[in-house]
Amino acid sequence: MTHAPTVTVRRATREDLPAIAEIAAHYVLHTVTTFQTEPLTLAGWEERWESLRAAGRPFLVVTVADGSGLPDDVAGFAYVGAWRERPAYAATGEDTIYLAPGSEGRGLGRALLSRLLDEAREAGVREVVAVVSDAESPASVVLHEKLGFRQVGRLERVGFKHGRWLDTVLLQRSLG
Repeated sequence: MTHAPTVTVRRATREDLPAIAEIAAHYVLHTVTTFQTEPLTLAGWEERWESLRAAGRPFLVVTVADGSGLPDDVAGFAYVGAWRERPAYAATGEDTIYLAPGSEGRGLGRALLSRLLDEAREAGVREVVAVVSDAESPASVVLHEKLGFRQVGRLERVGFKHGRWLDTVLLQRSLG
């Protein structure tokens, strides 16, 4: 008898950081989904995780358990960081969300982003901004729009990666 996989969205732990670093590195090295050009080290992810925790901002993972008794696999992560560092922006956050390659199309992104928005609201975030590369991320734009974000702008040719200039789409959702 096979069991359907169990999906869990929960707060990220230090033990999740190697999987998070691996997922993020894939996007940095092989896509233009992120404008990062060098993968963040594990120490860098530890620093980011600690800083978000200290700021009271959510940092979540989605896991999938296959029923085998083996540890759940981290299938994605998301967090809400600062939109800008100036104090006037304190109640505005920028979301980041990535799924492990091959985890797309299973509802994991929706579950992860939905919970992230709930936790961001509880943390006092009033506005969430998403900055999405439009070159390879139509699914990300669609996901954000399905969860109430609206497109509020486009920045043209603001990033250069893998030999080409890239635009970003700005989306925003009010939580207040």
